[in-house]
Amino acid sequence: MESLQKRSANADLEQLVEELSARARGNKRRSIRIKVWRFTVFATYAAKRLMDIVGSIAGLVLLSPVFAAIAVAVKLSSPGPVIFAQTRVGRYGRHFKFFKFRSMRTDAEDQKDRLLAQNESSDGVIFKMKNDPRITRVGRFLRRTSMDELPQLWNVLIGDMSFVGPRPPLPSEVREYTLEDRKRLDVIPGITCLWQIKGRSEIPFKEQVRLDKEYISTPGIWKDIVILLKTIPAILGGKGAY
Repeated sequence: MESLQKRSANADLEQLVEELSARARGNKRRSIRIKVWRFTVFATYAAKRLMDIVGSIAGLVLLSPVFAAIAVAVKLSSPGPVIFAQTRVGRYGRHFKFFKFRSMRTDAEDQKDRLLAQNESSDGVIFKMKNDPRITRVGRFLRRTSMDELPQLWNVLIGDMSFVGPRPPLPSEVREYTLEDRKRLDVIPGITCLWQIKGRSEIPFKEQVRLDKEYISTPGIWKDIVILLKTIPAILGGKGAY
């Protein structure tokens, strides 16, 4: 009887050791998968940041004559500064200064309240108006060609923005966000994004959010490159630009 009890105890001990060993092997495999995942995320971020730095420096240098020509055109078209600086919301809700070539009159922000009733954005969170009277003649051209966005190369260089990512919203827009909408603030904002190549301002806000979340859930350098390449014909076509 005692012998049977000893054999049973040994069997239980062996089973326990085997279970502990299996758990240890499982934990090790999970640990390896976590390390691989962390490395992949870091490598993707590092490659994206490197692309942003190299691309923004090249853009600022190569496009400097274009910058100069636009600056002269903006200055001659209407009184006011050449560069328009505005507070926007970046990753995790951090505010930063967002730069554009000025495409509107200097009193544009003061005039916005009286134009709210003519907002053509169906969702009401963002303000869009095709024939916005605040836009200057030069500004209309700059917006149609997206050349007013060129100063954001500086935002990309200093890390406030990336080439690809959800467009940075205004603080007043973020105050209207639902918890689901705020997911688009989980990544660094960009100059271009999925909805920019699918219709730009013609895309309703809720669809913009859906496309931004689609981008965030499947990040990758190749995906960024594809979006950048598709941005070129989208700009040349001018669809949804106003």
